[in-house]
Amino acid sequence: MADDKADTDNVDIVYVSGSKPRKRFVGTKKSSNTTTVSKVNSGRYVAHQIPEEILNDKQLQNAISQLPKNYNFEIYKTIWRIKFTKSRRVALQFPEGLLMFSCIISDIIERFTEAEVIIMGDVTYGACCVDDFTARALEADMMIHYGHSCLVPVNSTGEIKMLYIFVDIKIDILHLIETVKHNIPKNSNLALVSTIQFVAALQGVKQELSNDYNVSVPQCKPLSPGEILGCTAPKLLNVDALIYIGDGRFHLEAVMIANPNIPAYRYDPYSRVFSREYYNVQLMQENRRKAISSSVINAKKVGLILGTLGRQGSSKILQNLLNRIKNLGLDYITVFLSEIFPDKLKLFQAVDIWIQVACPRLSIDWGTAFEKPLLTPYEAAVCFNIIEWQSDYPMDYYANDSLGDWTVNNLANKDQKQRSKKSIKPKIIPTEEQTLRY
Repeated sequence: MADDKADTDNVDIVYVSGSKPRKRFVGTKKSSNTTTVSKVNSGRYVAHQIPEEILNDKQLQNAISQLPKNYNFEIYKTIWRIKFTKSRRVALQFPEGLLMFSCIISDIIERFTEAEVIIMGDVTYGACCVDDFTARALEADMMIHYGHSCLVPVNSTGEIKMLYIFVDIKIDILHLIETVKHNIPKNSNLALVSTIQFVAALQGVKQELSNDYNVSVPQCKPLSPGEILGCTAPKLLNVDALIYIGDGRFHLEAVMIANPNIPAYRYDPYSRVFSREYYNVQLMQENRRKAISSSVINAKKVGLILGTLGRQGSSKILQNLLNRIKNLGLDYITVFLSEIFPDKLKLFQAVDIWIQVACPRLSIDWGTAFEKPLLTPYEAAVCFNIIEWQSDYPMDYYANDSLGDWTVNNLANKDQKQRSKKSIKPKIIPTEEQTLRY
């Protein structure tokens, strides 16, 4: 993840079966000749380049040519990783927008490795939907998740080996730069954000625009610099305009909610359209405050929902909420749901209010569609007088620096080992034949 990135080119930690994973490094990709690093028995790390026989395999090159050239699926690294770890059953998980490429990638893997491939077709909304539980149930010994950053660390997925492929997408940077110059006054303070697919382009865009603008690429750790999620976005200071690179509005709306007074623009790299975007933050806040007020009045029996779609639900947040509900003497039930629909919750007539530990945007975007109030953990904290209502709605659900223990990565939700663990970079020792560039 962003905190753990090394300064080496294309370096990843490869964990041999039985070793305990501790760090994962993902460097900036500069060529297809990827270097991986594995831990040996002495505790040192030894560099391993992808063998030339894989990189120069004409049949593999021809197979890869069937995929879009501007999409980096990191096939060479995938083939080498599967062979290196001797994985026999590999589970592939894609977001909806990349599922169309799943069959081609599956065929390539099965043809050039000895692994059997399983395509996991359940809906995948975001990085929180990494479904290593199902992959393990299917007896996969490796899982490859495409299109999202490693929000769920590789050292928390048990014995199954994890590989994240961000799917970096090349865009027309020159057109974006000229478009910004044509539409935004010079010397403005700009903030650049995007989804993980376009994060690699942000630094290049920043460098080119810095001659005419004051440009920042904000970071909301543990996300990468410039990366935003639908529920997690940074608070921006001294910014005249924010520019989002990506299609759709879901991620953009998160940073707009967190920064309602900053003009927002979207550059769609597919249509190459640059547009001013708007979001009715006032109406959203009114709806959410009404839900909280109604909950304060009517909360006799509380329904707690733990999302089970991948890693969406947090058992620690659920337990924190349970403790507070018990202290208040309220009656409650706990429901596990993979997806939350109004008609499903209508079946629980005895419940007065719902608190969902799944996706905050479900309440923000669709809360008015539910018969009973459907609160986020933050809104529940306001309802229980743990925190006051924030004038700028917090979008910090996965942020390390968050308001309280109703968010996933808040320090209060870390165990003692995680709190005291220091960030120690492993010593990388290249072999004589294989070296790393620094």
